Parts: sequence; structure tokens; C-alpha cells
Amino acid sequence: MDDVDFDELVASVTLREENQAIKSYQNTVAISCPACGSQFDDLIVCKENPTSLNLSKQLDLCVGSADDQAVIFTHKK
Repeated sequence: MDDVDFDELVASVTLREENQAIKSYQNTVAISCPACGSQFDDLIVCKENPTSLNLSKQLDLCVGSADDQAVIFTHKK
């Protein structure tokens, strides 16, 4: 994700949830995933290391890092 302006990406999506472990954003403007090029549904920034995610849906995931934090792009099936 070195070639992606992460601050600009985060400014373009909508914050949905923030807690001690994660920040979750919804892609409401049809931004393409920097990893695969397809539109992603949600962006999850892991604030703690390690972080556990409890997913209620089956999702395809693309993973990267920004500012030494894991970044997950979800794609609903």
C-alpha cells in the first residue's frame, strides 16, 4: 500500500464503528480496493496487535498495512 494515500482513502469513506481494537469504515462512494482493484465494502483498521475479528458473514478479504497497523478491505460474497 506504499503507493496509496491512506489518509485520503480514509477521508473518502464513512466511519461506522470505533472501539479500543478497531476502526471500521463503510465504502459509500464506490472506491476500488488498492489490493485487487474491485470495489470494497468495508475498511477495517486494526489498532491493537494482536486483534481478533468476529465476522458474522462470509467475506473475501484483502490485507495491507498503513502506519504500522493492519488494514483489511472486505468484499461481500
